Amino acid sequence: MTKPVGAITRGTTNPNRLRRVDNFIAYRCGGLLTEATDPLVVDLGYGATPVTAVELHNRLVAAVRADVTVVGLEIDPVRVEAARPYAEPPGLDFRRGGFELAGLRPVVVRAFNVLRQYSEEEVGAAWRQMTGTGALLVEGTCDELGRIATWAVVSGGQPQSLTLSARLSDLDHPATFAERLPKALIHHNVAGEPVHELLRALGRAWETEATPFGARQRWLATCRRMRDSQLVLDGPARWRLGELTVPWPG
Repeated sequence: MTKPVGAITRGTTNPNRLRRVDNFIAYRCGGLLTEATDPLVVDLGYGATPVTAVELHNRLVAAVRADVTVVGLEIDPVRVEAARPYAEPPGLDFRRGGFELAGLRPVVVRAFNVLRQYSEEEVGAAWRQMTGTGALLVEGTCDELGRIATWAVVSGGQPQSLTLSARLSDLDHPATFAERLPKALIHHNVAGEPVHELLRALGRAWETEATPFGARQRWLATCRRMRDSQLVLDGPARWRLGELTVPWPG
């Protein structure tokens, strides 16, 4: 057996905590999974309960293809054994593993609220290891209920994009995203750094676009203003969901 690479983390989770990133994976990675001979997805570090891995499998089966396989990996063998009773639907399994992905060759890897618990110096090596077999990695963090989330899409060990996502009814100001940036960015939110300038620009746009028509219309106007001043990688269909994707600010 391949020796797991990594450390046991806190493992806290909640049902529907990762709904936003799951829907993004179906949208962003659906074509890759549809075309794949073996549509395998790894959920790395699913936590103390397997609920988010089960939800990811259900969502991809419903939105992408019925024969998607999701394998949840955890370093803690106690968590793996606790998850096994949930591996009843075809295409859902739980194994012991870490950044080496237990020797699997997935199309997509989701690693959420994992690297946040490591040092920034360890992030690059983890990215390279998880994408070393050609997998596309979606790595990020969110609050306890999944209302605020950010994630990177990483290919070949290099970050390609940053997505900011919020339940708009709870978004009081885009500065909130600063607390949930991926580990690779959270310590760079200081004057002169690209991510700091990104959040400042987003905040200014939000403040400029105050409207009596509610948070969704304000967010849409904010995203349009951002698109007018810099490269944005998505459009209104994603903005309406509370998302904004930009090139990696680094």
